[in-house]
Amino acid sequence: MSTLLTPTPGQTIGPFYGYALPFDGGDELVPPRSPGAIRFHGSVTDGDGAPVPDVMLEIWQADAEGTISREPGSLKRDGWTFTGWGRGPTDDAGDFSFTTVEPGPVQSGHAAFIMVTVFGRGLLNRLFTRAYVPGSALETDRLLQSVPADRRHTLIAERDEQGLLFDIRLQGDDETVFLAYPGI
Repeated sequence: MSTLLTPTPGQTIGPFYGYALPFDGGDELVPPRSPGAIRFHGSVTDGDGAPVPDVMLEIWQADAEGTISREPGSLKRDGWTFTGWGRGPTDDAGDFSFTTVEPGPVQSGHAAFIMVTVFGRGLLNRLFTRAYVPGSALETDRLLQSVPADRRHTLIAERDEQGLLFDIRLQGDDETVFLAYPGI
């Protein structure tokens, strides 16, 4: 074909997450009672602060030592292999939860983070963001430092008694910073 075609917008994503894409153990990157297991959790809200049910989140992360897994079979949970990938839904209250480990930085001088992708009804395309681990070289992380100072807090998780709390606001005041990746 000699004519370069113009891309067209994606279609809205439809309410199919609850039965088509989740799988057993998808939100458990490690078994809940594993040594070092934490809960990565939060809520997804809209511009009015209302909970958004039927959102699907995918996370990718390094392990506690900062190693990115190269293990095949992310959908297969065997109880001991850490693949660094998980998928889970929000509930009717817009809450989500993953059982994982606190990630380590993948490079010296970089902050540790969990990559988060948001899929939901009404979104033409998925949204990408990062949940940075508090206290992990945040002041030297190049991507985080490129975000306006008054918006950075939307990318930093909070520690709580269960692990890491990360709320996602889709629009409006205090909207979470979302990232764009060329070619995706």
